[in-house]
Amino acid sequence: MFVSVGTNVERETNLRSAIAALQHRFGELRISPVYESPAEGFDGAPFYNLVVMLHSSEPVERIAAALKQIERDHGRQPADGRFASRTLDLDLLTYGDVCVQLDGFELPRADILRYAFVLRPLADLAPEAAHPRSGLSYRAHWQAFEGPADLQPVALTFR
Repeated sequence: MFVSVGTNVERETNLRSAIAALQHRFGELRISPVYESPAEGFDGAPFYNLVVMLHSSEPVERIAAALKQIERDHGRQPADGRFASRTLDLDLLTYGDVCVQLDGFELPRADILRYAFVLRPLADLAPEAAHPRSGLSYRAHWQAFEGPADLQPVALTFR
């Protein structure tokens, strides 16, 4: 499964801490390159974004709850709006090949095909993996992407 990770508050610190928290909770991760992108839908500081691949046999609801807890542990408030600065944003993008709408979220997440800051790192991390709905590879989706793609690579690595 894939999870997008983003922050525009103390970006490097929060990304490093988020990766450590995800590793602690889920074990080994594969991590995409990091990209800087402008705030989407509001005036704010640019974001750092990446995608991680993790493995878990836990139910999707439990994974989603764990991601929300990690966000809260990083200072994210439930009242923070969708289009607002945030210390940490963790979004479950896929859960295997599951296509479902659950309490408050949809899998695969529509943001995969909507935003360059989600699709590009996902295509870097898993270029040949297939989108659960379209069946096309993430590389093919990135090559066909027509939305704004104002992304800058960030030289940030994780151990």
